[in-house]
Amino acid sequence: MKTQYLVTKINSQITQPEINWEKLTKEISKKVGEKKASYQFKIKPGYPEIPPSIQLRDYQEEAIISWFKNNGRGTLKMATGSGKTITALAIATKLYQKINLKVLLVVCPYCHLVKQWERECEKFNLQPILAFENVNNWQSLLSNQLYNILAGTQPFLTVITTNSTLITESFQSQLPYFPQKTLIVGDEAHNLGAPKVEESLPRFIGLRLALSATPERYLDEAGTDSLFNYFGEVLQPEFTLGDAIKKGALVHYEYYPILVQLTEAEAKTYARLTKRIGWALHGNSPKKEMGNEDILTSLLMQRSRLIGAAANKLIALHKLMVNRLHTSHTLFYCGDGCVSNGGEINRQVEAVTRILGKELGYRVNTYTAETPLKEREEMRQQFETGQLQGLVAIRCLDEGVDIPAIENAVILASSTNPRQFIQRRGRILRPHPGKEKATLFDMLVMPPNLDRDTWEVERALLRKELNRLMEFANLADNADNACNKLLTLQEKYCLYGTV
Repeated sequence: MKTQYLVTKINSQITQPEINWEKLTKEISKKVGEKKASYQFKIKPGYPEIPPSIQLRDYQEEAIISWFKNNGRGTLKMATGSGKTITALAIATKLYQKINLKVLLVVCPYCHLVKQWERECEKFNLQPILAFENVNNWQSLLSNQLYNILAGTQPFLTVITTNSTLITESFQSQLPYFPQKTLIVGDEAHNLGAPKVEESLPRFIGLRLALSATPERYLDEAGTDSLFNYFGEVLQPEFTLGDAIKKGALVHYEYYPILVQLTEAEAKTYARLTKRIGWALHGNSPKKEMGNEDILTSLLMQRSRLIGAAANKLIALHKLMVNRLHTSHTLFYCGDGCVSNGGEINRQVEAVTRILGKELGYRVNTYTAETPLKEREEMRQQFETGQLQGLVAIRCLDEGVDIPAIENAVILASSTNPRQFIQRRGRILRPHPGKEKATLFDMLVMPPNLDRDTWEVERALLRKELNRLMEFANLADNADNACNKLLTLQEKYCLYGTV
C-alpha cells in the first residue's frame, strides 16, 4: 500500500515534457523519402538508430507523421505483418534524435513477444532489459539503470515487459523513477483494455503509442473506450489487409472454404445454445444471477468451442491432407476443445497431431502455450528449414508471432471474434524469401436446421461472420471460386446483400 501511495503521489506531480509538436512534426515530415537522415550519431550500444537494412515504407512514414501530429498519442491500426514493431521503433528513434528521449517501455501480452521484440530492438542498436518472469533476473538491473538515467550517466534505456508483470508490485514500484521523456508502447494493445491491466498503465507517461491490427475489444465497449482514452484514438490512415497486399507488405493468397456438417448430437447442442443466446440478446435469460452481457459472452464462447471442435473436421482434414503430403511449411490452427475420434475423447490439437503424424506420416509437432520458449524457437527453426512439415497450434500463434515461412494454413477453429479472424488469416501472409503466394483452407461449420425464432438469431449472428468471410474471399487471387463456395451459406440464410 505504501508503494502504491508513493506512485500516486509522484505521478500527480509529473506531466508530459514540453514539446513544440507543430515544429517537431514539420521536421519529421521533411525526412519522408530520404534514404538517410542528415543527423548522424556515433554508434554506441543502447542508442536507437534505424539500421541501413531497413527502408521505411510510405505507409509507415505516414503513420509516424500522424502520431507526431497527434501530439505524441495515438493507436496505429495496421494489418498483421505490416511492420508495426518497426514503425514503433522508428518513432522512438526520431524522438531520441529530436527531444533526447530517455526511455522506451514496451508492454507485450505474451512472453514469446518479449523475445521477438528483443530481436527487433537489437536491429535498432538497442540492448533491452527483459522484465518478465523471475523478478530476480531483472529488478535490480532495472533499478540501477533507471538511477543511471536520472543521474545522467546513461543516455538511453529500453525495457520490455509483459502485461502480467506490469501489474505486479515489483514493476509498479519502479514506475515512479521513469523520467518524463519516456515512450510507452502497447503491443497487441487490445489486451490492455482489461480493467486490471488498464488501471496499472502509468498515467504520468505522456508519450503513448498503441499497436494492433484489431484495437477494438470484442463485446467490450467499455474496455475499448478505456484503451483509446489512454493511448489515443485510431490514427488515420488505417492500413488494411487489402492495403498491405497491394503495397507488397503481405503476399497474395488463395482461399478455399471447406464446409463441414455437425453431427446429430452437436446439432442439438448448437440449437440449444443459439436459442439461449437469443434470450440473452433480448434480456430474457432465465439466469438472473448473472448480467446478460456475462451470460452472452459465456454462451458465445461455448458455441465457438463446439464449432471449433466439430468432429467432422477431422474427417475433412484427413481427406484434404492425404493429397497434400508433399507440401511443407503448413500451419494447423486448432480449437481448445475436445473431440470424439474413434470412440476416444481427446483435445483437438492431439487428435489432429495423431492424424497427421501417425496416420499420414506428415512431420508435425504441437506449438502451444505449454511449449517452453526454447522448444518453440527450435521448432520455428525446424519448420523454416523444412525438417518439420507442419506446426499444430492453438491460440499462441494468434498474436504477434513472426514465422514468415508459413506458406499454407488449415484453420480448423474459426472464430466470430473479429480479432482472431484477422490475426489468424493474416498470419500466413508475411513475406519470406522464395514465398510467392500463400494458401489457406478454412473449415466452416454449416449451421443445422433450426426453428423459426432460433433461425432469426442465427441469421443475425451469421451476417457479421459472413461479411468477414466474403471480404477475405474477395481479396483472394481465386476470388470467384472462393465467393461461389460461400454462396451456400448466403442462400440458406437469405443473406444475399452480405458483402
